Amino acid sequence: MKTRLTCPCGEVVKGKDEDELVELTQQHLAEVHPGMKYGRDEILFIAT
Repeated sequence: MKTRLTCPCGEVVKGKDEDELVELTQQHLAEVHPGMKYGRDEILFIAT
């Protein structure tokens, strides 16, 4: 299960499970990188 993602901007996003990680990553993108949208599969592909 992947629960951590490091954004290219340096921000580390951590979730308790993959669902939370995807949700938190999408929130980060909306707040810090407006216009950049990634789906669940794309987020989990780059997560660890």
